[in-house]
Amino acid sequence: MALHDVQLQDTATGSTYTTDIEGRLPEQTNQLSRGQPDSFGQPQPLKEAAELEVLPPALECWNHPRVNLYRTLACLWCFVILGANDAAYGALIPYLETWYHLNYTTVAVVFLAPLLGFLVAAISNNSIHLRFGQRGLAVLACGCHLVGYTVICFHPPYPVLIISLMVCGLGSGLTDGAWNAWIGNMANATEVLGFLHGAYGAGAIISPVLATALITKTGSPWYYFYYFMIGGATVEFITLVITFWKADGATFRATRSQAPTLKKGSMRQALLTREYGRINWVCAIFILGYVGAEVILSGWIVTFMIRVRGGEAFSSGMVATGFWLGITLGRVLLGFVTPRIGEKLAIMLYLPITMGLELIFWLVPGFYVSAVAVSFQGFFLGPLFPAAVVATTRLLPQHLHVSSIGFAVAIGGCGSALLPFAVGAIAQAKGVEVLQPFTLAILGVIFIVWLFLPEMSVKRTRPRWA
Repeated sequence: MALHDVQLQDTATGSTYTTDIEGRLPEQTNQLSRGQPDSFGQPQPLKEAAELEVLPPALECWNHPRVNLYRTLACLWCFVILGANDAAYGALIPYLETWYHLNYTTVAVVFLAPLLGFLVAAISNNSIHLRFGQRGLAVLACGCHLVGYTVICFHPPYPVLIISLMVCGLGSGLTDGAWNAWIGNMANATEVLGFLHGAYGAGAIISPVLATALITKTGSPWYYFYYFMIGGATVEFITLVITFWKADGATFRATRSQAPTLKKGSMRQALLTREYGRINWVCAIFILGYVGAEVILSGWIVTFMIRVRGGEAFSSGMVATGFWLGITLGRVLLGFVTPRIGEKLAIMLYLPITMGLELIFWLVPGFYVSAVAVSFQGFFLGPLFPAAVVATTRLLPQHLHVSSIGFAVAIGGCGSALLPFAVGAIAQAKGVEVLQPFTLAILGVIFIVWLFLPEMSVKRTRPRWA
């Protein structure tokens, strides 16, 4: 007799009954073990474990569990550093030309320099996650930033400067892919990514102002700017390593094993299978073109405004700041609009507006008209990157997110290297006026590419704790 069974005696007949502690007879207990009866009163068998529906794991939030709040803040600061790093090139190019005695083509190599770093990041991002987790990635990536900025502070020969920028590119490629993938898999990812890339824009706003003011107002040499970058990268290293300290390789592998499918998220599966390859390549090519257009504008706008629009050095530097201010506001404000109309449709609306503003920037020769047009252009360009990341995470299974987004972001880094370099090479022969038609062509191409993305339903995701 089980411990919870109770013997009862019928006083009328003298017979005894064995019941459980809740008073159920054996027949009732057996019926419960078989399942609830159907509408005809017949008991239904319980499902075997293999027949049970496997539900996907609930999504995390930016503030739940609690550690995510601190991790998100650390990622925001990391993206401030990324934005400051990328936007500094445009402000520093005129002074690098003078310091190293370079022409357009040679100085444009600073855009090409991070390419190798981004390519290495694309190949290794998923492997680093599997072996060392987000903690190991944070140590490696932030260490690359610190090493690269420290070498640049010694204003080395131009070839050494290029190598240092390659090292910085590796750090940027790793963090860009890792944190986009992590936040892109959260509840309300579009809004949170809007703030993440808004932080990138904030760094890009500060960077040209700081670099231009240091050089034009205080007479400091260009490399003084990188003293500030060392300080920012030190904070980046400390905050990311501390907050992601428990996110080692074992933790990352355990998290992936909880997904509905236990397949490994290999690069081959993400890029070469028919089911997922189309999505990955569309998003990767789109991000390549988008980042290329963004860096072309931010990287060459100061030179263009000085030499074509006839602006002063400081006011031309402020045009770059206006562009990045537009990007920042667009990512934050339109980040709440985009998920309500859907990522695919939103980009199909934002891109034609951006192309129209590019035409105004090109065809209307006034300094102030150009400054206003490029600022509004930044506003509608801003939400494109986070929207593309969210679209990727919604169309692909979770086990492919790190591989796919890491690859797309790294390919975007290649766009930020190759396309601005191409503008510099063409400008050497045709003049910096090639900036506008080149940018307009890129925007048209990525609009066509985006049309090949599969349709997505407009839906809201529920937080884990809701």
